[in-house]
Amino acid sequence: MIEIDRELLKGSIPLLILKLLSQRDMYGYEIIQEASRRSDQAFHFKEGTLYPALHQLQRKGYLRAEWRTGDNGRQRKYYSLTEGAQAGRAAATKLAGLHRGDQRHTDQ
Repeated sequence: MIEIDRELLKGSIPLLILKLLSQRDMYGYEIIQEASRRSDQAFHFKEGTLYPALHQLQRKGYLRAEWRTGDNGRQRKYYSLTEGAQAGRAAATKLAGLHRGDQRHTDQ
């Protein structure tokens, strides 16, 4: 298993959460499972790390949360991106494309 630098991880957690939620709405434990699955079990969120990060993103207006009843009848709090976060994601994707040279510059 790869040892991940804790300081690097601190700044990456919000980005990882936003990336995962850009795919679909998820509840907390589902975010933990998905992060682990996508990293081939190299990355493990602890609840004490995830929930403060979710609440901070929610306070900043990037996420919204709503209670929903799951398939098993249990209530779960689902998190989703706000419109502002989606717009920011689109701008970041465009910027990344320009950085990679995927789009042509027409202002030359």
